[in-house]
Amino acid sequence: MPWTRRYDEAEPQRVNRWLAQSGVCSRREAEALIVEGRVSIDGERVTDAGRKILPGQTLTLDTPGEGQAPTGFSVVLNKPVGIVSAQPEPGQVPAVRLLTRSALMGESPMIPDAKTSLAPLGRLDMDSHGLLLLSDDGVLAKAVIGPESQVDKEYLVRVTGQVTDQKVGQLRYGLKLDGRQLRRAKVDVLRPQVLRFTLTEGRNRQIRRMCELVGLHVVDLQRVRIGPLKLGGLPQGRWRVLTPQEREALIQASRG
Repeated sequence: MPWTRRYDEAEPQRVNRWLAQSGVCSRREAEALIVEGRVSIDGERVTDAGRKILPGQTLTLDTPGEGQAPTGFSVVLNKPVGIVSAQPEPGQVPAVRLLTRSALMGESPMIPDAKTSLAPLGRLDMDSHGLLLLSDDGVLAKAVIGPESQVDKEYLVRVTGQVTDQKVGQLRYGLKLDGRQLRRAKVDVLRPQVLRFTLTEGRNRQIRRMCELVGLHVVDLQRVRIGPLKLGGLPQGRWRVLTPQEREALIQASRG
């Protein structure tokens, strides 16, 4: 049977956060369920992981097998700074709007339009740039952002402040965000003021907040890899279709 509940809080709240607070699943798992097409509000299918539910609305979560079958269209985008990954606020530009014919590298079976719903599989905040994976493939979503996923993500981070061995050690393990212990991270000093982070989780603005906790300030953050998928030479602002081989490699990587 589907899980159904009326939202009676006073203020709007993100769907993924409310599902997590209700004990249904984690926020990351909620995002995967949305990508699979298994979440609806007042009968309307939710397609954006950043969607908010309003007071008085009713949310329905389909049981496995009842959701819409994913179309399996996935793209790789080199997101510039200033573009938001998912649901934009007024005046902001969402990443899907960059998926134009003129920005396409190679070939694509379709060019997304205003009716195309592609969710980010691992968000990249507006002030960051680099590799962004957008998809409506539920299986791929579970592989990349599901709670059991083993897919790691690599970032190149330029900081200000004094980088010491002690601070790097703290970044690797020992920090907490929102009262929760962070998983172990790989952090390497590539050159003065440039760090490489490799994470297996994706808390909100995680790297920036980690750096702030040890007295460093992030001035540039680029994601260069998601599991076996690399940004490579894809120019900024350009996109391409994810290949079947890359999709399979991501799914295999999710199993560790």
